[in-house]
Amino acid sequence: MNPMKKITPPLARRARQINPNNLHLGEVLRANTTGGILMLIATVIALAWAFLSEHSYEAFVEYPVGPHTVAEWASDGLLTIFFFISGLELKREFTEGSLRRPADAMVPIVAAICGMAGPALVYIAINSTVEGGIVRGWAVPVATDIAFALAILAVAGKHLPPSLRAFMLTLAIADDLGGIIVIAVVFSADLSLLWLAGAAACMLVWWILQRRRVDNGWIYLPIFLVCWYCMLNSGVHATIAGVGLGLLTRNTPEALNEPLDRWQHTIDPWSAGLVVPIFALTNAGVHVDGPLLAALWTDPVPLGIIAGLVVGKFIGIFVGSWLTVHLSKATLGDNLTWGDMVAVAELGGVGLTVSLLIAHLSFLDNPHVYDEAKAGVLIGSLISALIAVALLQWRTAAHKNRRREKARAEQRARQQSAATPTGPDGAGAAEQQAGSPVSGL
Repeated sequence: MNPMKKITPPLARRARQINPNNLHLGEVLRANTTGGILMLIATVIALAWAFLSEHSYEAFVEYPVGPHTVAEWASDGLLTIFFFISGLELKREFTEGSLRRPADAMVPIVAAICGMAGPALVYIAINSTVEGGIVRGWAVPVATDIAFALAILAVAGKHLPPSLRAFMLTLAIADDLGGIIVIAVVFSADLSLLWLAGAAACMLVWWILQRRRVDNGWIYLPIFLVCWYCMLNSGVHATIAGVGLGLLTRNTPEALNEPLDRWQHTIDPWSAGLVVPIFALTNAGVHVDGPLLAALWTDPVPLGIIAGLVVGKFIGIFVGSWLTVHLSKATLGDNLTWGDMVAVAELGGVGLTVSLLIAHLSFLDNPHVYDEAKAGVLIGSLISALIAVALLQWRTAAHKNRRREKARAEQRARQQSAATPTGPDGAGAAEQQAGSPVSGL
């Protein structure tokens, strides 16, 4: 079975089946491009703010609100909502999408795995051989930002085959799952079994209520908050609570008005329009000056991140796809070529949300290196995005030419068929075809 023939129905279409009147602003925020654009705007504002007034920006992100700062609330609190949406998307893919039968999506899944290994190895190679390297930041360049990557693909590759978006979506979702596993395993320290048991109990209650088809959303809100609080104090990053609860949410294929559909339909605009931009605003700001710009190309941490995103991601995704196709019976999607894989592989190097979070977790104890890491993520993602846009434009032109050639060939075939005599012996067919005024087109 071709893996790219099974494409998950767009959420907006399913959402209209739930509530056909709930369009307008909500639908705009659910569009593929919106989340990426708002995140980009927030990132630019953060960079401009930090550049023009570093002191006021630092005062804002470090302002205490209860037991945590504004930046910590964004990373450990609000971002849990984003990861809850990620959990819901993963659950959809596991139950009715491209991950329902992993064998059917082998190429993008292996590409995602290799696309995480590639940048990690590039980062480790640089930081283990250059003086002053910090190897523990290897996970920073492994993530692909699904919202920003799909936004670029929607704008720059809108005339490309739909199977290319399906491939990129499957790859990004598998990459998201890998990033979640990295955060849960690598950045868990001083585990508290009591708090962890509390979070597990909340997840168990959530699962039981889902199994009993209790659909009142207000019942789940306190469970969500208690689970988040327990996870926050357990030593495991609090965002894992969102992923876990999302994966435990009920979703029956072909059924309407399921909790997964309703909750994603309701929460997704808040995640794209508020949560992710606030996270970018509080985490992407870095004072860019001469020494920092010089450090990007000389210090091993930012250099490893940039090289990992721009080069490591490309090599990992492309080589992973090529090996899977040539060593197994798996195939690329309909109408896809290896030229298309070149563009997708570079697009995978756009890593913002999860990469910034991992940079925050990796270097929070060293503000100077943390600033360099953030700048490396931003510069690496920008370079990858610009190269990917150019490659997508190249592939768009190639596919347009292919469609034009196909249309011309079909037109010639129709004209030749029309010029063929209908007599019983077919006599004079060659002479009639040769004399046709359009035979040379």
